[in-house]
Amino acid sequence: MKTIFAYFKNYKWQSLFGPLFKLLEATFELLVPFIVGLIVDRGLGANVDGGYPNADLGYIVGMCGVLALFGVFGFLFSVIAQYFAARAATGVSADLRRDLFRKIQSLSYKDLDTLGYSTMLTRMTSDIDKLQSGINLALRLFLRSPFIVFGAMITACIIDPNSFGIFAIAIVLLAIVVYAVMFACMPLYKKTQEKLDKVVLSTRENLTGVRVIRAFCGEEREEKLFTKRNEELTKGRKFVGAIASITNPLTYALVNFAIIVLLWTGAIRVDGGTLSQGNVIALYNLMGQILIELIKLANLIVTVTKAAACGGRVSAVLQTTPSLQTVDGAVKKADAPFILFDGVGMQYLEGAEPALKGISFTAERGQTIGVIGGTGSGKTTLVNLLPHFYNASEGGVYIDGQSVQTASLQTWLRERIAIVPQKAVLFKGTLKENLLWGDSEATDERLWEALVLARADSFVREKGGLEIPVEQGGKNFSGGQKQRLTIARALVRNPEILILDDSSSALDYATDAELRQNIRTLNTTTFIVSQRASSVMHADKIIVLDDGVAVGTGTHEELMQSCEVYREIYFSQYGEGGETV
Repeated sequence: MKTIFAYFKNYKWQSLFGPLFKLLEATFELLVPFIVGLIVDRGLGANVDGGYPNADLGYIVGMCGVLALFGVFGFLFSVIAQYFAARAATGVSADLRRDLFRKIQSLSYKDLDTLGYSTMLTRMTSDIDKLQSGINLALRLFLRSPFIVFGAMITACIIDPNSFGIFAIAIVLLAIVVYAVMFACMPLYKKTQEKLDKVVLSTRENLTGVRVIRAFCGEEREEKLFTKRNEELTKGRKFVGAIASITNPLTYALVNFAIIVLLWTGAIRVDGGTLSQGNVIALYNLMGQILIELIKLANLIVTVTKAAACGGRVSAVLQTTPSLQTVDGAVKKADAPFILFDGVGMQYLEGAEPALKGISFTAERGQTIGVIGGTGSGKTTLVNLLPHFYNASEGGVYIDGQSVQTASLQTWLRERIAIVPQKAVLFKGTLKENLLWGDSEATDERLWEALVLARADSFVREKGGLEIPVEQGGKNFSGGQKQRLTIARALVRNPEILILDDSSSALDYATDAELRQNIRTLNTTTFIVSQRASSVMHADKIIVLDDGVAVGTGTHEELMQSCEVYREIYFSQYGEGGETV
């Protein structure tokens, strides 16, 4: 939680004034029983027999005016305290969301795979919302409630020292109950938030994969899985809610028992003439204040316990050290080619089977490099090492003789490399806004040039031009159209290195061929990842992967002579006679 407390430094005055004005309001509240006691003893002039022979109407009216004035000031102080508390809570949560989003953006693919996308969504939304509520309540009540509880005890001691023991015993017992419940609930709230992660995961998977679920008639299975996870969450929340709900009845029972003892002993002493009726009423009101504040405090403890559990989850992400490693001042390889893979190995998890083993090849500026292999052979892993999305477990990847892990190269890498991933992703907005992701300063002319190169200009013109709307995920475009638009977005950047990661799988052979021919006119080093032999057969160099190992490197003609795996892929698609199967 130290990480969370650091965010209060920008809101220190709000965090100070919120509790301060609440304490001022509480001070007026503590004075009310005094005033009521004075009204009974002096204004009404009550005697031991219960009569009112010396009632002073003017004094009563004056004291009632004082009570009204206390109420007005208390209301104003309460509103001011709420304003400052809300400002601090909202500001802290907004800063946390900003930094949490920034932290998530800084994490490597490996970190995100490990943490999980559903838990990231929960921490960005539900966890921070609960933390905001906890901060708001804590600033308003965390000092106010204990102040009134102990203030009422001290005030009771001033009014009647003999009643101090009753107040002290009641407060000690109540504190034991409240803190016992708090320590029991805190780990349980953390577990319920973890169960919420699973519910969010099911929801996310069902929404993003609804077409697959329906295609395989998996609605009933997914409904059962969601129901199971939802019931586990409900059961967990009911259990912790049942424990937390014990606080209020126990608090009521203890305080009311203390009130009974207080009235019983007070009545005996009033009858004996050692205590006035006004003092008994004042003590009763003070005990009532303690009851109300302890109920508030109990609810506050429950909310703060939830907030603490959620804050711990948020802090865990903020304190996560990105696994992507960079080095300063790496030695530059002399006379190195433009791109060099030098004995590169890669494994996603420690102790796991390597996804790549001993990959070595070179690429010069303007060359086209094809990467082909079966499913799971490591094609995507290989090209993801170029922009340093993952750390190489062994060996090194070099551009212009410098390791891609060199710290000073990180900005250059992401700005000069354009990658089109396997899954075409478009963002809600306009087509122009999506294309400007490639280069925010690109002109309309440049955008149209990229669309022409990507063979997307014709359907864009038919739909209305650059300002056509794009739905979330690009759902208003077909698979092939989305792929061409994402390729155009990459070409807008005019990159030195272009990576096409199986990004033409939804295109017909003719469009795919035209697209590759257009890209070859650019002075760009291009990596084409594909399972189609036709997509890579005209490349300057083809790398054939099989189970993470480069089993062949060369041109199409060379590999047809020397690489059995490549021949199998080619003949499976073209047949022994060279015609498309």
